[in-house]
Amino acid sequence: MGEEAKRAGWSNQVEFILTLIGYAVGLGNVWRFPYLAYKNGGGAFLIPYFVSLALIGVPLFFLELSFGQFASLGPIKIWIVNPAFKGLGFAMTIVSALIALYYNVVIAWCLYYLFASMTSYLPWQDCDNEWNTCSCADATTNFSSPDPWNGRRPDCLADLASIKNGSKNTPSSEYFTRKVLGVTDSWTDPGGLKWDVTLCNLLAWIIVFLVLSKGIKSLGKVVYFTATFPYVLLTVLLVRGLTLEGSHEGVMYYLTPNWERLSDASVWSDAAVQIFYSLSACSGGLIAMASYNKFNNNVLRDSLVVPLINCLTSFYAGFVIFSVLGFMANYKHDTMEHVAKGGPGLTFIVYPEALAQMPVAPLWAILFFFMMATLGFSSQFSITETVITGVMDEFPGFFSSRVKRILFRAGVCAVAFILGLPMTCRGGEYTLNLMDTFVGGFPLLFVGLFEIIAIIYVYGFFRFKRDIELMLGSNIVISAFFLYFGATWLLISPVALLAVIIFKAIQTKPATDGSYVYPEGGQALGWLIVLAPLIWIPVIFFFEAFRNGLGKLLKKINSPEENWGPALSENKTGRYSDEYKERMKQRTGSNGYTISNPEEQSSSEKYARLQATFVTSNQANIPNGKEEHMVDMENGTKQNGTAQVKDGTGETGTSGQFQNPAFVKDDDK
Repeated sequence: MGEEAKRAGWSNQVEFILTLIGYAVGLGNVWRFPYLAYKNGGGAFLIPYFVSLALIGVPLFFLELSFGQFASLGPIKIWIVNPAFKGLGFAMTIVSALIALYYNVVIAWCLYYLFASMTSYLPWQDCDNEWNTCSCADATTNFSSPDPWNGRRPDCLADLASIKNGSKNTPSSEYFTRKVLGVTDSWTDPGGLKWDVTLCNLLAWIIVFLVLSKGIKSLGKVVYFTATFPYVLLTVLLVRGLTLEGSHEGVMYYLTPNWERLSDASVWSDAAVQIFYSLSACSGGLIAMASYNKFNNNVLRDSLVVPLINCLTSFYAGFVIFSVLGFMANYKHDTMEHVAKGGPGLTFIVYPEALAQMPVAPLWAILFFFMMATLGFSSQFSITETVITGVMDEFPGFFSSRVKRILFRAGVCAVAFILGLPMTCRGGEYTLNLMDTFVGGFPLLFVGLFEIIAIIYVYGFFRFKRDIELMLGSNIVISAFFLYFGATWLLISPVALLAVIIFKAIQTKPATDGSYVYPEGGQALGWLIVLAPLIWIPVIFFFEAFRNGLGKLLKKINSPEENWGPALSENKTGRYSDEYKERMKQRTGSNGYTISNPEEQSSSEKYARLQATFVTSNQANIPNGKEEHMVDMENGTKQNGTAQVKDGTGETGTSGQFQNPAFVKDDDK
């Protein structure tokens, strides 16, 4: 009780909701959803997206929030509910740790651009820079002229013919790839550290540490800004975007539905996977954040409000992006298909190029990248806190002092910075893309599937339902929602997750980064990234199974039965003779009683603390021919009990009034 009383908690529920919004609404809402929407049928994509939200997203969101709030434990410790599935806790925490490593590097890129925008002239506005190649083409470049660069690039004239026939790069593209990243030609060529990006990554981790230095007490105050201010900036950028020429065409391209795309299974798969990205489900963060709630917090309300806000934010961000992309297509006299990109290319190449064409370009660039950095930090704070909470809850005694907690938080950020160094090298973008490709797919889907199995099927739907009613009470509204959650938890969600896993497995292709195809070593590393969190699920399961007697059971069922041996009695000699078997029985002391071995019971006592230990008296010491059996209770007292005696049929009968609490049905407890 004392340990629970010392656990931190949110100052109010607004902090919790804002933290969830900041955790769920991140960079993916800006660079992933709009691109998926236009690629998968425009407005038609909203149908599979919101269907996936209703059938997979909200059920998993409510399950994890309820799970964490009920037990008030982190994503690892909480699996005392079922130690065999504790590997799920490790998998969630490892997934969050992997995401934190590369997500922070993306935030570092945002900080780099933010600092670079603090000038009167954006460095990616033209091709007259030391990092630009002869293939760079800005508004002043005319390749139909004998000197396309008007005397600015005499070094390029010698190879003019091949340059004219080759592909052209935009100033923003070369700024990102050559100046910011310094990308090498291959994943196998790391190219050395990029010190300016490394310092930005260090600054990002310092900010994360400062915000999390006091845990949720400090995090709960920061989210008032980080979770709300991006909406102000989104609105400002939307208003600016809608005033640009061509913005209407961009918005219509974003919204116009292509109904034929709904018959493509990949569209539904993309929608389901995007729900995991959007809601940050199955990575332990929802459990960790909910564990700091009050026991009777209305988690049902939160589970409906936050996912809806998150998905509407993604939809809203699409207008911000495509209004500017429409302007860009109109400015370049090009089509939307050639302008629109997804992922980092949208944030760091296409959108900056559009910003450079606006009046007072540095101002809009500062606002945009400050918004992106804020969105990134709002998610990164919760992702990192998930890892910290998972570890600290496992060792509450060790982290009892404030100094140890602060030092541990500093250590986590320092180690994460060091582990992120390969992604701040010149070839680090290849590794970052590899992690982003493999971490967010199969690991999250498998964790979600096994999480439903462990809680809904093994722990039990009705038992979990009663736990939630213990927090929220029981009324007609709760009962009505449980009809919906019962259908999704018991059937729809696990079947949908299994279908997506199978479909993704069938559609799996070699990992790529644009046109670059990773070599076999890179492909192998990608699958090792998938295996790193998932391997703990079977490892912990079998560890607990063998520790609790699976090895002895396997030995027993794989051993010969007593009547094994030669069929004819005259051939039953040696160890198959009746005399030999009788001597072995006398040597082992078989007497019909079930004798408990305290060493074998140690693991049972750990997970069923009410189970009593039976001590059977020796037959020679029974006074007056009457057996006495003393029961050692957990509180140190002894009570009389009755032995379990095997009758002639081999069945175990129990007489007397004592019952072992570990074997009493739930309804009788």
